[in-house]
Amino acid sequence: MNAALDTLRRGFGGDVIGPDDAGYAAAARSLLVPGSPALVLRPKTVADVRAGVRYAAGTGLPLSVRGGGHGFAGFATNDGGVVLDLAHLAQVELVDERRHLVRIGGGATWGQVADALAPHGLAISSGDTRSVGVGGLTLSGGIGWKVRKYGLALDSLVAAEVVTAAGEVVRAGAEENPELFWALRGGGGNFGVVTAFVFAAHPTTDVFHGTIAFPAAEAATVLQGWAEHLRTAPEELTSVADFANPFAGGPQAPVQVHVAFDGDDARLAARAIDPLRRLGTVTGDGVTLKPYAETLVEGLVPPPGIRLVTRSGFAGAGAVPEVLRVLVAAGAAEGAPLISVRAVGGAVARVPADATAYAHRDAALMVVTTSAGPEPVLAATRPAFDALWRDLAPHVDGAYANFLASAGEEDVAAVYPAATYERLAAVKRRHDPENLFARNHNVRPR
Repeated sequence: MNAALDTLRRGFGGDVIGPDDAGYAAAARSLLVPGSPALVLRPKTVADVRAGVRYAAGTGLPLSVRGGGHGFAGFATNDGGVVLDLAHLAQVELVDERRHLVRIGGGATWGQVADALAPHGLAISSGDTRSVGVGGLTLSGGIGWKVRKYGLALDSLVAAEVVTAAGEVVRAGAEENPELFWALRGGGGNFGVVTAFVFAAHPTTDVFHGTIAFPAAEAATVLQGWAEHLRTAPEELTSVADFANPFAGGPQAPVQVHVAFDGDDARLAARAIDPLRRLGTVTGDGVTLKPYAETLVEGLVPPPGIRLVTRSGFAGAGAVPEVLRVLVAAGAAEGAPLISVRAVGGAVARVPADATAYAHRDAALMVVTTSAGPEPVLAATRPAFDALWRDLAPHVDGAYANFLASAGEEDVAAVYPAATYERLAAVKRRHDPENLFARNHNVRPR
């Protein structure tokens, strides 16, 4: 292995960081999960990525690929393996002004993208956190403040440049390697290292964005009314409702309805948002007109010893009232996790179910619960967490890989329904037959 490492160092133009090198402690961990890899590689070119992949394949060491490093399941690091950190591959370039095509390096974050596109009056439907990586978010979905109008982040993807397990560079798009292109849009990091994405951006104005707060005692009526309004609201309106926040009072925490109206027309925005204000007793209203880039928040890095446990599921339109009833009851009990409900539908649902590997097009809502704390706190709150999901089980389906802290067989089956999984497995067999890219919600080659 030493000879292989010497060979790698001679031809690698990026950073090679081992346990004895300065900066290892910070490089070893992902943002949410600690790790102790044998080696962290930060490539500066596609050739460096190819060398890193070949080194991992040749030594048999586990390989983690890191974009932003926000993954709840900790895929962006490991113990004893190789981490390929793409942070240096972060260029954002408008390559076709007429078609608004943007080439983005595989290590870029959505904050970098939003800042680069703002002077051009452009945006890409993405997530809601600046430091989240373009790669991790896109490959598994991408649900953010423009999702109901412009769809998932992966719905704006036009092409991708991929380094495969064999260290080869392939390009995937509608005409070139179309089955790989299908798999990349929802199949996670199973098929290679995406060194560059090409997206079709859209023109954007400032947007109305902020939070409307209601008392916890009004959660039942506010949430049911919120869901009913989002069912028929203009697709320019995207919204997320949070409640039972254990850091803001738990059962007494306010219901926070976060909104984004994609447009700068105050009259149209009021028409879309005002019905939400009338749902209950407004205790705070921070909705203002702002540049789209300012809707993205900074990601929080938990202190040492603090772990986050997140789980997600989807609800169809018919299940929404019962799902909200279960959530409100759970949120009123001590020890409840932070409960978040996101409205989807709109542009997401208009994409044919088999057009991409993202498999939850028909959902009306996405439910996300998060517990945080040191291990003793997580252990104490685990019964309430598990009971909530047992009560939800008859009414929800699937899971969103980007909000999932575990990666067991049940998790993989929730992310990828059987037919989707089988098709992904065929693509996996062609591009990664030895399952080098296994640190993800893993699809095994068949």
